[in-house]
Order: sequence, then C-alpha cells, then structure tokens
Amino acid sequence: MAPEHPDAPAGETTAPVLKILVADGFGVGKTTLVGAVSEIRPLRTEEMLSEAGRTVDDTDGVDHKVTTTVALDFGRITIRSGLSLYLFGTPGQDRFRFLWDELAQGALGALVLADTRRLEDCFPAVDYFEHRKIPFVVAVPCFSGARRHDARDVCRALDLDPGTPVVLCDARERASGKEVLIQLVGYAGRMHTARLLDSVG
Repeated sequence: MAPEHPDAPAGETTAPVLKILVADGFGVGKTTLVGAVSEIRPLRTEEMLSEAGRTVDDTDGVDHKVTTTVALDFGRITIRSGLSLYLFGTPGQDRFRFLWDELAQGALGALVLADTRRLEDCFPAVDYFEHRKIPFVVAVPCFSGARRHDARDVCRALDLDPGTPVVLCDARERASGKEVLIQLVGYAGRMHTARLLDSVG
C-alpha cells in the first residue's frame, strides 16, 4: 500500500505513497481523469487506434475515440502534506487485461469508472476487484446529454457488495476527481482497518 523507495539515500526520509488504480472499460474516461487531477504532467501510453484493432475492440458508443491506452496512465496527486497518491490507469481492452495483475500489486484501492450508457463494460473491473478483495469505489461519469441515474440504481445493476460506494463525477474536472479519490482513500482505509481487526480478533 505504501511503495518503498529503495533509491533514497541512507538516512533520508521519504513521504508515504498510496497506490490507486483507475479502471474501466474501453473509452470511459480514465486517461481524462488521471490527467485532470495529476499535479505532474501525466505519463500516457496512448497509441492511435488501427484498422486491425477495430476488429477486436468494441468501439460502439465511442466512435469519436481515435487513441487508446496500451499499457498504463500514471499521475500523482498530493492529498495533504506528507501523503501522496500515485494513480495508475489500467488499459480498458480485454487483450491488455494481463497487465492488471502487475498494476494491482500493492494497491490500496481502485476507482472503477462506470458509463451508464455501456454499463456492462465495467463488469470485468468490478469482478476483478471483488475477487481480489481490493476495495473500490464506482464513479459514474456525468456526460453531457446522458441520462442521470440514481446511485442506488447503479449499485443494483452492478450487483455490488453491500456498502460499496457509488458516486457521480466529472472526469474532466480536477475538483470532482479529487473528491472521488478522497472518498476512495477513506473507504479503502476503513476496509483495510476492519480486515486487520478481524484478523487479530
């Protein structure tokens, strides 16, 4: 949950870091969210969509999309003095799913973006984090012209475990993205604390 800094000089202290995954299906907005909240220039591994890729990548509903993440997105945000989040955006296509296991190592929690126009696209991410017991929050991006859904309806549609937070957000807005991440850190912290107490109780 707090990555080591093996290259730090002896005796030098480093601020703790929390690792967060940002996951979704194809073209929902993780690259946009990481870029909006990161206080550094985000690392992106985007490539142009090719004609060959269109035969395996479902672009229904995201016809305007011309690039795709092929490895990860990376950004950093300071939550408070002495505490930073490292954000790792996962690739959305099934063919890159093998990268998720590496990216998930040491993660405090995850943010799953759920486009209600294509809700089934986030089922794999929900299943992935539930099966690995990685705490996650579902964030529903607010798209212009799209119908707004109540958080309880989204929770039922995704068949989420009781207590899993569902929040609305605008992936383009820094303040909205930060608020969702703060909620995720708080929820993940409570979940990890409860598990620790259960293990010693």
